[in-house]
Amino acid sequence: MIQLTSVSKSFDKKLVLDHIDWTVKKGSVFGLVGPNGAGKSTLLRLISGVLQADSGTVLVDGDIVYDQPHIKRRILFLADEPFFLHQSTLKEMKEFYKIFYPAFDEAVYAKLLNNFPINENEKINTFSKGMKRQAGLILALSVSPDVLLLDEAFDGLDPVMRLTLKRFISNEILNRDMTVVISSHNLRELEDICDQIALIDHNKVVMSGDVDVIKGDFHKYQIGFNHDVENSAFDSLKPIHLERLGNVFTLVCKGNKDEVKAQIDDLQPALINELPLNLEEIFVYEMEGRGYGKSL
Repeated sequence: MIQLTSVSKSFDKKLVLDHIDWTVKKGSVFGLVGPNGAGKSTLLRLISGVLQADSGTVLVDGDIVYDQPHIKRRILFLADEPFFLHQSTLKEMKEFYKIFYPAFDEAVYAKLLNNFPINENEKINTFSKGMKRQAGLILALSVSPDVLLLDEAFDGLDPVMRLTLKRFISNEILNRDMTVVISSHNLRELEDICDQIALIDHNKVVMSGDVDVIKGDFHKYQIGFNHDVENSAFDSLKPIHLERLGNVFTLVCKGNKDEVKAQIDDLQPALINELPLNLEEIFVYEMEGRGYGKSL
């Protein structure tokens, strides 16, 4: 289990994370989302022990991570831009990883090398961005970590490679309870693999929980009237998104579904249709409701 308690972090007096309280259950796949600069990468670096929190505690299975090599050996952080030794090949990087990760699994490495179209004897600095990402993933997954932290895991991967990665992660969790945290802007990919998700905004975790529970808390309706209705008629629902075309409204709000529906029925609409919502739409509407990215 990963547990952060009142964790704060600043850089050059700029506050990046502000008293973060967050828990990730063992054996879960947790998606981490938020706008650019929200602190997602910083949070992953704190969990991996690359950075030390200014205040608060970061624990993995009850142990402090920072400056604890025996704990760090169980954690693998793959950054958005993976690090490779200058002029190294994948085969040489494998030997480098084995120095720091005694649990490095040669059988897993061979299996992944068979699935990802990478030549282990070619210099990595000649690879494309997508191939470098694949090389980083091969090394990261071969470590067989208890905690896997992926920053923009799907960036640069083609659809087949994305599916291969998701299948491998699913198998690892099923077989040995690996805990995975994935930071990504690709919410459609996260929705396929994550059972939990957290949203970071304004230096804090503002939403966290099971994907199905979060999706069940957001509701989108198309509502039509045969009489004039003002936008203010929906004020009691506190919509996070409201569009109007004539007397037809598109409404997104949060809360108990039955209570929301009852309040809409009280307005006596001529038409009401519930519309589906995916995770990406929920993220967009939630961020717009917080004033992020609204059109002028």
